[in-house]
Amino acid sequence: MPVCEADPWRLQYFEAVPCPADVLIPTEDCDAWVWYPRANWIYDKLRIAQSQGLDCGPHGIVPQRFPVFSKPIFNLKGMGVGSGALRSLAEYEASYTPGHFWTELLTGDHLSTDCAVVEGEVRWWRHTTGKPLGSNGMFDYWTIHGEGRPALEDYVGSWVGRHLADYTGMLNVETLGGRIIEAHLRFADQWPDLYGKGWVEALVRLYAGKRWDFPEEGQRRDGYSVVLFGRHGRHFRHPPADLQRAVRAMPGVMSLQITFHETKPPEDHAAPPGGFRLAIVNTHDLEAGFAARRRIAEAFAPEDLLWPEGARPHALATGAL
Repeated sequence: MPVCEADPWRLQYFEAVPCPADVLIPTEDCDAWVWYPRANWIYDKLRIAQSQGLDCGPHGIVPQRFPVFSKPIFNLKGMGVGSGALRSLAEYEASYTPGHFWTELLTGDHLSTDCAVVEGEVRWWRHTTGKPLGSNGMFDYWTIHGEGRPALEDYVGSWVGRHLADYTGMLNVETLGGRIIEAHLRFADQWPDLYGKGWVEALVRLYAGKRWDFPEEGQRRDGYSVVLFGRHGRHFRHPPADLQRAVRAMPGVMSLQITFHETKPPEDHAAPPGGFRLAIVNTHDLEAGFAARRRIAEAFAPEDLLWPEGARPHALATGAL
């Protein structure tokens, strides 16, 4: 198997692709930190801000202007825990946290971008945006865009060339308003099937042969990754195997992930504050993704599910999120 994958529901994308035994391809930041010591400085978000000339500093250095955005300098496993805007000196002083920093508050488009890098040159890009579900860190679905973002690619490509000149591998950058807010020495392993036929094989060539060769022509189009959320504090069981097979066979469905362990306590899963991820449907047809989500939802108690406004199936209509 070519990819070191911690989540068993994502093995489906990689297990059939051969790879040399000595090649390690990370999907976890903790692995990437160990395997790429010359480049792992990028997990220092304060340094990322400084490298772009943003107004920033560690807690203890008082901002000269407000609002600012505060978050941990390092946060390999905790997602966005402990982050938030500080709008006044009083808020800043009340929120002082060792190991955190602040940076100027950026606005604009929020994107996640996967990049294939060969010796500091980006050879391939895909950009993703998320549609929020409520205000507690959840996303209803992600759009994996077929179109490029030339201005953003110029900016990020120049930054990579300056700061990662000797790096070869995948890079994921999160940007806000055209500026990098964090970076990862890996790719987004939730939707590689939406990148096109042969992409995983190209991924292996990148790490095994230090080259990027992906015959993408004619494959690039929008994709969608649609999420089903449940409520925190419940104990869930996997949907029956026959229902999972039926969903995977639905028109337009590329893949189905059941994104939790039955035998692991729910509180031990990585999940946003607002809800517990139960399933993800990948598709190139958004309506097909919604239909598949409604079908897999039949395996769970209606009162345990969270739905976007107007999306709750009529048969389950007991109040919207």
